[in-house]
Amino acid sequence: MMQEPIIEIVDVLEVDGVYRELSDPLSGGICVFVGTVREFTNNEEVVSLEFETYKTMALKEMRKIADQAIAKWQLNKVVIRHAVGVKGVEEPVVVIGASSGHRDACFAACRYMIDTLKETVPIWKKEIFKNKTVWVSAHP
Repeated sequence: MMQEPIIEIVDVLEVDGVYRELSDPLSGGICVFVGTVREFTNNEEVVSLEFETYKTMALKEMRKIADQAIAKWQLNKVVIRHAVGVKGVEEPVVVIGASSGHRDACFAACRYMIDTLKETVPIWKKEIFKNKTVWVSAHP
């Protein structure tokens, strides 16, 4: 039986325990995507990123994404967790995970969940470069 998805917005994103959160005796596949702060964007050196959110709406949208993925790919467990605040280079900012009976389903589900999160969830990103700061579009 499918367990409730883990949907969270956190100040500090810990990724070490995600495998255990997704492990399930019915799952032959577990996929985890971790999005991190990269050092360069458009040939400009990134100092850090800052994430802000409308938390209530973001959690609601993240849950909707999880529910859609669970229904479409018959997932056993799902984790969607996003960090807010200032994050430095190489620091994780988002983790998406799924476990399912077969690998194809969890790969497809993770891709769908991260892509949809970036399109629909009200989490905003500010890029802080050496000599300027830029808010990235109206969505993440």
